[in-house]
Amino acid sequence: MASPAAPPKTTKKHHARLNNPFPRAVPASAIRGGDAAPRLSFAPTSKLAHAHDLPVGTRFRLRWDPSLGGVVSLSRVSSPRAMWETVPGVAFLSAASAATVADECRGSFALRDGRARLVPCLQRVDKIRSFYRCDAGAGAELLRAAAFQASGATRFPVLVIAGVVSAARAASSPSAPCGCCGRRRRRAAPVLSARYWIVLEEKTDTQVAFSVRFGDYKWTCAHGDPAKSSPATATAAAATTATRLHRPSLRLRLSAARVQRPTSSKKTRLAPLSREEASRLLLPEVVRAEAAPPEEFNRVFLTYASSWDERFFGFGEQFSRMEFKGKRVPVLVQEQGIGRGDQPITFAANLVSYRSGGNWSTTYAPSPFYMTSKMRSLYLEGYDYSIFDLTKSDRVQIQIYGYSVQGRILDGDSPVELLTSYTESTGRPPVLPRWITSGAVVGMQGGTDTVRRVWKQLQDYDVPVSAFWLQDWVGQRKTAIGSQLWWNWEVDDDHYNGWKDLVGDLRRSGIRTMTYCNPCLVPMDEKPSAKRHLFEEAKKLDILVKDDAGEPYMMPNTAFDVAMLDFTNPAARAWFKDEILRGMARDGVAGWMADFGEGLPLDARLHSGEDPVAAHNRYPELWARVNREFADEWNSASAAGEDENDEGLVFFVRSGYRESSRWAMLFWEGDQMVSWQAHDGIKSSVVGLLSGGLSGFPLNHSDAGGYCTVNLPPFLRYRRSEELLFRWMEVNAFTVLLRTHEGNRPGSNAQFYSTARALAHFARCAKMYVAWEFYRAELIAEAAAKGLPVARHLFLHYPKDERVLQLTYQQFLVGTEMMVVPVLDKGRSAVAAYFPAGGGAWRHVWTGDEYGGGVLGGFEVEVKAPVGYPAVFVRVGSLVGERFVSNLRDLKLL
Repeated sequence: MASPAAPPKTTKKHHARLNNPFPRAVPASAIRGGDAAPRLSFAPTSKLAHAHDLPVGTRFRLRWDPSLGGVVSLSRVSSPRAMWETVPGVAFLSAASAATVADECRGSFALRDGRARLVPCLQRVDKIRSFYRCDAGAGAELLRAAAFQASGATRFPVLVIAGVVSAARAASSPSAPCGCCGRRRRRAAPVLSARYWIVLEEKTDTQVAFSVRFGDYKWTCAHGDPAKSSPATATAAAATTATRLHRPSLRLRLSAARVQRPTSSKKTRLAPLSREEASRLLLPEVVRAEAAPPEEFNRVFLTYASSWDERFFGFGEQFSRMEFKGKRVPVLVQEQGIGRGDQPITFAANLVSYRSGGNWSTTYAPSPFYMTSKMRSLYLEGYDYSIFDLTKSDRVQIQIYGYSVQGRILDGDSPVELLTSYTESTGRPPVLPRWITSGAVVGMQGGTDTVRRVWKQLQDYDVPVSAFWLQDWVGQRKTAIGSQLWWNWEVDDDHYNGWKDLVGDLRRSGIRTMTYCNPCLVPMDEKPSAKRHLFEEAKKLDILVKDDAGEPYMMPNTAFDVAMLDFTNPAARAWFKDEILRGMARDGVAGWMADFGEGLPLDARLHSGEDPVAAHNRYPELWARVNREFADEWNSASAAGEDENDEGLVFFVRSGYRESSRWAMLFWEGDQMVSWQAHDGIKSSVVGLLSGGLSGFPLNHSDAGGYCTVNLPPFLRYRRSEELLFRWMEVNAFTVLLRTHEGNRPGSNAQFYSTARALAHFARCAKMYVAWEFYRAELIAEAAAKGLPVARHLFLHYPKDERVLQLTYQQFLVGTEMMVVPVLDKGRSAVAAYFPAGGGAWRHVWTGDEYGGGVLGGFEVEVKAPVGYPAVFVRVGSLVGERFVSNLRDLKLL
């Protein structure tokens, strides 16, 4: 596990009235060393002077080739194709040191680096060696240095690459004293070098784990070549340097503010000292000349080869892009933003609230994972902030904000194999109870009388309904952005009088009740009818996230401040399950939206003492885990006979990270705009659905109709039209869940209950959804067993089709037997459907027309798609397709 980094200097921008409407879109890699990449070196007289293969476990091999400056490649023993390879002569491992600066505003974050203290310049390879179980003792010293711990499950041989990396400080002024030796030399710059160890270990039949560790730091002169020193000399010099810096005679007096004590390491890390501080502390001449403190690398760079035509997919739930070659992708959980580049809404959002407009890369659920069109795949373990730089045509560079790195390289001959391998390690969702997918989930608000009135309308139009999702069960409060909820997780008896009777009446009709909660609490001083004050209870129990002063961290959220439960504290997890979730379930609630989870402050103090930047990315997994643990406990008790009528609880989340599917039962995509636009409207909901599916989030859906409404005439008017609502319903009828949402301003939006036409269309879409329920159950079981998504980008099954690689939101597969080409533009009544090469023949469900089959290569056809008749195709000869069409006929949709 990486040692915790020094916390970033965080600037709060919650209360600025006017802000820069064009903030920098994507943070750049902080330390690039100019255009010259760090070079690779090795001893030409050593064994490394000759090419050779070394085993990694029994299924993989590493090849070292000294030609062209040195190349390392990893492949399966039975295949010549490289799973991972380096750029000839270029350092594949580098490191640097810099201070992190963060800007924060209401769940939006921007991390960047201050002035780089060290710049990468060189990697030297000293040894590449495979260790077998029988000779682990002979190599014990090297394995111990690499911090490798063997177990009975270890698949030997394990391979170790060892050497030295170096980074230089920026050159000082002419004739300045050297920071290492104190002699005056023109533009002298000290160099920090460190021993490194890279361990490669076969973890499964399809995965090779890698880890990077640094140690034995040493300062040298830039006019000397650190690469020329031997490993023994480097180690001895490092020990001597450490002795000089820490010997008792120096009598170093450091205040608590100057020392960071990591909880997961015994080493004490010293923050950078100014020249004046160094002089006061009487540091020796070797350090005082440049005021150089004991320093370590806190940035790690992995650089390896790509090709100009390689396409990259994944990186979690992304909303603007499916493919990322040429981009720099930051992996940080945060609010997706309002607009995300669509104008003029992004401009306006950024102007009134710093970075709240977001950009193409902001997302609730990123993941440090990708797979490529060349069938190469990699993911990072741990939770450090990282940036994947794909801007150069011949390489990939990953920048990790940490002291060490762990990850895995995946092997597979198809995207399906890669995704299956990935989710085998990161986790898969459970099989959902059938009730949640048996009909539409009706999202609405308004209280008991309103729900009963709309329920009667749905019955009149014969709408198949599985649940009412009532997010305002806790009561509503009026704020500047519309009606919002009281974040005090108990039923509001004034708003929902006869709550238990309503829940019971719905259940007797086969309809469940779902609610809403999130990991935050608010003071309830302004609500006199509150029965409990959960914020005060949690504060008294000391289970809230704290600020620097040790007080509950109050975070601005839209129009009010909130505190966040500290789920690194076991007491907080137990309290939330026992006091909140259990109370909901006892009242008959069958499921809930587990909202938020992406806003942990980067300067918070946590019960665990862990680095808050890494904990920020981990928090969504902790949040999902709390909900999942309770759901599993409750479902197990129900299965044991405590409640034979209970078919299981379900919850869905929006924030996530790499292993969220291990804990989350279901995802939803968060708060899209009620618009036709690409970055944050209906189109982005399809991109998020498909990109998440390629990233290990197989069960996902969006709010039918979108959420974010802005009604500020005459300048900003984003209101949901009936046409947009209808088309969004058609899309969601072919996802894992069809769920409506009124939006943040229900009165400004067209609703499913607004008109007779809307109710009829909702009924039609809900019946389309029901018609393939049998296949949906199969796909949910497949998601639980293999991690494959219900809604799939065509790349998953047609990776060699160049046209498929260019698709974003235009169309998608449902499993392998159905294909949907949605209408995503205003006023359109036809779509261009692409039928991929080798895909066989497809039948249009409404007309029976067939496309494909005997035609060589892929081809595109324009297909009519009037409202109510989305372009849906089934594979010719498919039993699934035949049953789906038969069900449509039985439901009188054909």
